[in-house]
Amino acid sequence: MKKTGLFPGSFNPVHIGHLALANWLCEYEGLEEVWFLVTPQNPLKSCGQLIGDRLRYEMVERAIDGYPRFRASDFEFSMPRPSYSADTLREMRKAWPGHAFHLIMGADNWALIDRWKDYQTILNHHPVLIYPRLGYDVRIPPIYPDVRQVDSPLIEISSSFIRQACRQGRDVRFFLPESLRPYLHLFAKLQDSSAKP
Repeated sequence: MKKTGLFPGSFNPVHIGHLALANWLCEYEGLEEVWFLVTPQNPLKSCGQLIGDRLRYEMVERAIDGYPRFRASDFEFSMPRPSYSADTLREMRKAWPGHAFHLIMGADNWALIDRWKDYQTILNHHPVLIYPRLGYDVRIPPIYPDVRQVDSPLIEISSSFIRQACRQGRDVRFFLPESLRPYLHLFAKLQDSSAKP
């Protein structure tokens, strides 16, 4: 079974924090690859002003181009909305039986795990890797032996910060892969959104 990290997110836009974390998980936590699962709609967040699904997927593809251990996935685009991780993981297990999917989530999402649809099913069927977020103390009940916190670098960059900076006319070129700089003008036009990363 191939150890595949599944990294869901709106990636609005994908930035160096996402990429550095995924790289760290491959190099230091034993993942063979990471799939960036572009999410059309997070049921626990406002849709706000999202760039279109296909455009966000295209940005992820451009950001990871040339690195063989990363992959962009649009799997949820064909699923009912809002997207629920339990449903997605169930269907992905069917589609790729040779992959052992490890769910990647931030400490902020772990704090809300009991609000996720069928979260017990997720925790019983998939290893979960929790990365640190500022201000969140991770507590993992011993009944979940396949859930663990990773000691990845704390990189507090968010997509909402990048969108806001673009609206303010600030130069944030180094927070994004160089291949995404041509897209910066798109974020200057968006209104503020409550969806954070």
